[in-house]
Amino acid sequence: MSDFLYNNFGISSEWVNYLFLPLLIFFARIGDVTISTIRIIFVMNGNRLIAPILGFFEALIWLLAIGQIISNIDNVWSYIAYAGGFAMGTFVGITIEEKLAYGKVVVRLFAPNNVDQLIAFLEKHHYRYSLLDAEGRKGKVNILFMVVKRDSLKHLITGIDNFHPKAFYTIEGVKQVSQEVHGNTDTKRNRFRKLQTKRK
Repeated sequence: MSDFLYNNFGISSEWVNYLFLPLLIFFARIGDVTISTIRIIFVMNGNRLIAPILGFFEALIWLLAIGQIISNIDNVWSYIAYAGGFAMGTFVGITIEEKLAYGKVVVRLFAPNNVDQLIAFLEKHHYRYSLLDAEGRKGKVNILFMVVKRDSLKHLITGIDNFHPKAFYTIEGVKQVSQEVHGNTDTKRNRFRKLQTKRK
């Protein structure tokens, strides 16, 4: 690489070894670690098409970066660039993954008090849920199970905080959902009315 840049662009080997080569390795690592982070998300969601394609480019870019390090094994700046690119790639990958909000999650919510207002919110926005009565350390508790798309999670959490701020909830990723059921609004409303009548 040094000879190529010197012969064609007049760039000295010092500039190549201490600037261009580390920058190449740095951005290559950002690329392959970013792709790796996103690929893992698709693997966890069982996507058999996109994950292998991302894996191909991830390996290709990684080989480019490691090949340059091996060719310049005495250049300490290459190692610094490699580690720095890995760290930055992790940050970029997580940021992109959060923006994509791909896949579904299961939300488990535990609320000790009346949850009618929260259920009304779920019904209004067509969230599917299952409600269970359970016994906790301090008495009876309501447990809500919901499977939602990740791009709807922020809206759901906002509703929970508004209508039941003291509720405790956990969120986990879901690899696969058995089927997509589009609930009927009238049926949901009837179920809600029956639930209210039963509690009265």
